[in-house]
Amino acid sequence: KRVSPSPSPSPCLKAVSEGAEENARGLHGGSRLVNFSAGPACIYEDVLAEAQAELLNYGGSAGLGVMEMSHRGKAFTSIINKAEDDLRQLLDIPEDYSVLFMQGGATAQFAAIPYNVAWRDSLDDLSAKPKADYLTTGSWSKKAAAEAKKVGVDANVVATGDNKSIPEASTWNVTSGDEGSKYFHICANETIQGVEFKGSPQLYGIPSDVPLVADMSSNFCSKPVNVRDYGVIYAGAQKNVGPAGVTIVIVRKDLLGKARPDTPTMLDWTVMDENKSLYNTPPCFSIYMCGLVFDKLLSLGGLEKVEQINKQKCGMLYEAIKESGGFYECPVDLRVRSAMNVPFTIPSKPDLEKVFVQEAEAGGLINLKGHRSVGGMRASIYNAMPLEGVEQLVAFMKDFQARH
Repeated sequence: KRVSPSPSPSPCLKAVSEGAEENARGLHGGSRLVNFSAGPACIYEDVLAEAQAELLNYGGSAGLGVMEMSHRGKAFTSIINKAEDDLRQLLDIPEDYSVLFMQGGATAQFAAIPYNVAWRDSLDDLSAKPKADYLTTGSWSKKAAAEAKKVGVDANVVATGDNKSIPEASTWNVTSGDEGSKYFHICANETIQGVEFKGSPQLYGIPSDVPLVADMSSNFCSKPVNVRDYGVIYAGAQKNVGPAGVTIVIVRKDLLGKARPDTPTMLDWTVMDENKSLYNTPPCFSIYMCGLVFDKLLSLGGLEKVEQINKQKCGMLYEAIKESGGFYECPVDLRVRSAMNVPFTIPSKPDLEKVFVQEAEAGGLINLKGHRSVGGMRASIYNAMPLEGVEQLVAFMKDFQARH
């Protein structure tokens, strides 16, 4: 039986509803906004429509929605198993790697990584201070190194980037073999600064004799990667593959079973692996949404096709910046410019940047303000950002320049 809504919604709910209605009428004629948010980010509209259609009755026959069903029931078991299978197909994940659906965001993994990997050769000596190498190329890799130090790791920062490039390998201070670094950590794409590793990480001089750990939160499933290049890949879902709430960890199985004895249960990869990510109630709806996105990416032709689309989108935006004759500028080294997060400024008239963001928002192009730590503007153009959205941004940029 359908339950009637409350006749008097809370003032807070009413304000939100009225604000959304006003935006729809006044800003963009009732159509959806073009969302350049760095995360949570836009999701494919047909995926949202499918989730909407199943919200009350999963599959049209379950009699309840995913948010309501038991995580140990047959329906959800099928959902999580298919999500893993499709992700394995997308990334060609080998059988000797486990796929975990965890909680706490990629930030929780900043601690989980050392807990699970750093003490694997000294489990009987928790007073040991194992070494691990961190290449810091922006805000998130710096935070990862800082968290490892809190856990008790001797986190060696091999080099610190200038927030717009990846330091040359000749300048790195890599832990020598005798000292025994337990892993080498990178952030594959710095969301805030827009710095991205291209191709195999070994091309940058990263040692191949220690497990490579990569935070791929903001370029996960945006292009093919060779999973075997990595010991651990981890990513928050809320940028490229779904809503916030689930973190995906792909870990080589020989790194399991060696966590510190005092590792918090919810950070212990082995516990999660043995329980098929169901040690406790997982973020069921987020996993379901990721599954729908994985299916969508496969239907597009896999990650090779997805990468082609992403290159077209970012190429269009970078070309517009170049053709502006210096009115707009992207500070990032050409060789490592992100396909996902494009920062840009108005260097000759920085006061116009605030105006740019305001006028863009009035035109339905939202969340273009740069991160508070760097300023300027930033367009996050993840997988689900349609080509038409980038075209609208480019058209607005040209119009804004002509007027200012």
